[in-house]
Amino acid sequence: MTAAPLVLGWHDWLSLFVHFLMLSLMQFGGAISVSADMQRFLVEDKGWLAQSQFSDAIALAQAAPGPNVLFVALMGWHLGMNTGSLGAALGGVALTMAGILLPSSILNYHIAQWGHRNRELRAVRAFRLGMAPIVIGMLLATSWLLAGAGSGKSSWPAWLLALLSCLLIWRTRLHLLWMLGAGALLGALGFV
Repeated sequence: MTAAPLVLGWHDWLSLFVHFLMLSLMQFGGAISVSADMQRFLVEDKGWLAQSQFSDAIALAQAAPGPNVLFVALMGWHLGMNTGSLGAALGGVALTMAGILLPSSILNYHIAQWGHRNRELRAVRAFRLGMAPIVIGMLLATSWLLAGAGSGKSSWPAWLLALLSCLLIWRTRLHLLWMLGAGALLGALGFV
């Protein structure tokens, strides 16, 4: 038995767009850093996506070549397809991608120009150093979400793999793709 298609009004689509506009301005470290809030909004609060659709979108975008922001397009696609309409799926892709890319791209362009011209200012150097803990915190929130902390299943193998990967990145010159491949292999074998 299949679930009934979602019925979304124009205000729902506007709410989605505005939410992604706001997230765009918070995404220090890339769109993946605000995926925990995307999950809260789309899965928990609105119920527009299933947790499996959300997780699959991130996993597919991370595994595919190209920019990992494509998971945002996949979320828009899934949302539109949950309404049962190809047109809504294409609209979902357009709204989520425009929402997540436009404000941050425009702001980033202007700030980068200013920061480059003023790179020796103490405030610019302090800002760059101060943003590092925020980015790390947002990425840890995403890791927590993707490792299944809220799912009730045991996720210690995923956390152990993440810890070992962090240690290897920090202490060796091993290329990240080797760890990505090892994670994919362990996942395919059912260990994580």
